[in-house]
Order: sequence, then structure tokens, then C-alpha cells
Amino acid sequence: MNIISRKPRFVTGLKLKENKKSEHEPIATIPVPGRVIIPMQMHAGAECELIVKKGDTVKTGQVIGEFSSFISAKIHSSITGTVKSVLKTVNPATSTIINAVEIEALHDSEGNRAAEEKTYNDSIIIENPEDFKVFMSETDNASAAELIAKIKDAGIVGLGGAAFPTHIKLSVPEGKKIDTVILNGCECEPYITADHRMMLEYAMQILCGAYIIFKILNPIKVIIAIENNKEDAIRLMADRIRELGLENIFYISALPSKYPMGAEKTLIKNILKRKVPAGSLPLDVGVVVQNVSTAKAIFDAVAFNKPLIERVITVTGGIDKPLNLMIRIGTLVGDLKKYFGTFSDKPHDVIFGGPMTGFSVANMNFPIVKGTGCVLVQEGRKLVEKNCIRCGRCVSVCPMNLMPLMYGIYAKNNKWEECRDYYIDSCIECGSCAYVCPSSIPLVGYIKTGKSVLARK
Repeated sequence: MNIISRKPRFVTGLKLKENKKSEHEPIATIPVPGRVIIPMQMHAGAECELIVKKGDTVKTGQVIGEFSSFISAKIHSSITGTVKSVLKTVNPATSTIINAVEIEALHDSEGNRAAEEKTYNDSIIIENPEDFKVFMSETDNASAAELIAKIKDAGIVGLGGAAFPTHIKLSVPEGKKIDTVILNGCECEPYITADHRMMLEYAMQILCGAYIIFKILNPIKVIIAIENNKEDAIRLMADRIRELGLENIFYISALPSKYPMGAEKTLIKNILKRKVPAGSLPLDVGVVVQNVSTAKAIFDAVAFNKPLIERVITVTGGIDKPLNLMIRIGTLVGDLKKYFGTFSDKPHDVIFGGPMTGFSVANMNFPIVKGTGCVLVQEGRKLVEKNCIRCGRCVSVCPMNLMPLMYGIYAKNNKWEECRDYYIDSCIECGSCAYVCPSSIPLVGYIKTGKSVLARK
């Protein structure tokens, strides 16, 4: 097997209860929703400008949001329908007010759902190793600029949660050389199993997406990082690497299951023994990290000209039936309730993301966006914040070797510049500090506020 390492190396972090309740649930594709709400900011960077208006008819995959800023990503309609309204909504990740568009599916004169019209062709058959080898051969004939253009037109962003525009991440500045690509399949946060199921069900597509990244960046090797609690995915990906004849380029690093192993700087340190300096990016140490689901989206964009209009999410927590769903972007959480059953009558929180890095949404009417990998329903808990006792637990678990307690102290006193002195920008917001804090201090909230204030100065 093409596995280069099973050693723990520099591993630090937390050993959390995994709660992977849905890891054996195959991905179910749910029917196309009758209504979607699509925000104009589902990515890191600037909000897109809406280029459709109320009453317009749009096709599935049609561009509805364009951008002029450097860091942004196109937005497409995820269904065929009519623009019912243009509205304001809250971006739950940033608590800012942004524009959104409501699209309602088309119906004929008798009230029946009209046929879906697509702007892309996903009917091309690519299903066995020989088909994928032909696709890879065709990819060899395309230039890096052509491949990046397709990724840009598809509006692809990082699907691991950060939602950074992929075309920018793959556009390495002149003078920088990438020698290693890391394909991130760790999924270290409790409950979430979407990437695990993607590796089991779309391994060939993921590897072809990784091959496209390889052709763009021309590194020496591609390393697929998978935690060792996903042995089935490790073996399957190794088999598919061999079938595609990629043994001399692609390797697998089987890593210990600890949190936050999936953070890109943690991965780089554990796999390559390289530390990304404060204020620097992975490309500064010759590395680009991409999520496995992002690689699948890249394959779809290059093979079918398919934009990012759907993704796999895990729906889990205190519900009757935890599962993994392929759903259209813009689907409302409330419309998913019939698929995962009921939950207890006790007060509950709906969280986009996992319990460590996710954020609560006010109600079930929020839409699934590009960066949503999980909807976690769990019993609501009221935590009472107490004073810091300077126990140092947050310092001992911080994977970036920071002093999180200082951010809480300074934030409460509006001493934002002092936060910068303690390298607040190096924090990856993994939530380990808040998890171990005996005083229930919401340190990640203070850190996000501090970063936001400093960014405006």
C-alpha cells in the first residue's frame, strides 16, 4: 500500500469523543428543493453583486452573483426557477447583513414541477478506471491557466469550512514554488462524516480532482492525509491510486485521530515537519492544502463545466436518524427535517459545523451555504462565564503555541493592539482553548471579535 507514514510525530491536541454516528450511512441525494435562498456571500472575501432581479427566470448553474474584488467567488443558481424576491439576510458566520436571492422552482400551467434546465453537461459517462485515465490524459493537454479559469467560473471555494476561493489558492504568486500538495481527508471534528463518505463513494473523482491540482501547481508529490480511524478510506484510496497508476506521485499519510489534526498548519507540521511562520501562509513553506470534497468539486468543474451548486453535508446530533445528504446550495434547514426525523422536546441548538468550530443559527430558516459541512442539532446548554483562574489549560492545548487567556483578558478591556502583540492572527480558531476552560470563557468569540476589530484599523 502507498502509505508513507503511520507515526504520530509532532501530534498535539485533544482526544475527543468522536460521535461519528453517521459514518456508515451512504450519501443520499434528496430531491431538488422547490425553493432556495442563496446569499451573495458564501465565501471568504467580498460579497458578490447580484446580477438578476425579481421576476427573472434562471437555469440551474446560471451565474447570479458576480464579483469585482480580488478575493471572492462567483455564485450560481442551484435550481431552475423564478427569482421570487431579493432580500437581506444575516451571514451567521460573521453576523453581518448581506444580500440574498429567493428562487422558486418553475411549474407548468397544471401546477406540476417543470423540467430542470442546466447550463452544464453532467451526463458524460466517467465511471471506471479507464474512463478516468482518459480524463487525466485530456487534463494533461490543458494549461494551468485554462484549468484555473474553469475553477474560477465554477465558483469553487474550500469545502472544509474556511470557504476560501479555490482559484486564488491555486494561483501561486511568481517566485513561490510549491513542492507538496496535501489533500485533507482528516475530518477530525466530532460528529462530521461528510468527507469520510466522499472518500468512500467518490474516490476516483477526488483523485482526478487532486490530479488537476497537481497539473496546475506541478509539485513533487501529493500527500492524502487521512486519520487512522478511517481505515476503510485509507485502503480504498490506496487501491484507487494504484488503479490510476499514480503510485509515483500520490501518497497517503495515516495520522492519529486527534483534534485539530485537520487544520492546515497542523497538517503541515505533522506530515512535513515544517512550521508556517506567524503572518505567513502555507505557500510560503512550499505547500498548498485542499480538502477532499473541494477536489471532487474541481473534477466536476473541469469534466462537466459544473459549478458548485451542491455539496454533501452531515446532519447529526440529537436526532432520530443521523445521515449524510447531497443537497443543493440554498436549501433551508427546515426543509431537511423530514429526512432526519424529530428531536427531543428539550431546548436545542442548531449549529452549522461541528461542536468545536461551528456557530449557532437563530432558527431553522437558514440556508445551507458552500461552507456548511454539517448541521448539528444538540441539546441547548447555558454556560455561565466566570473569571479566568489562570490555570494555563488553554495554553497547554493550543496547537499554535499561543496564550489564549490573554485574548479574553484584553478583549474585555478593549485592548485590541495588545491582542496583536500576542499573535492573535496566528490563531486558527479551533476552539480547543474554550473546550478545556474550567471558567467557561468563550475564548473563540473574543478572538473573532479581536480579529474583526483589528482588521478595520
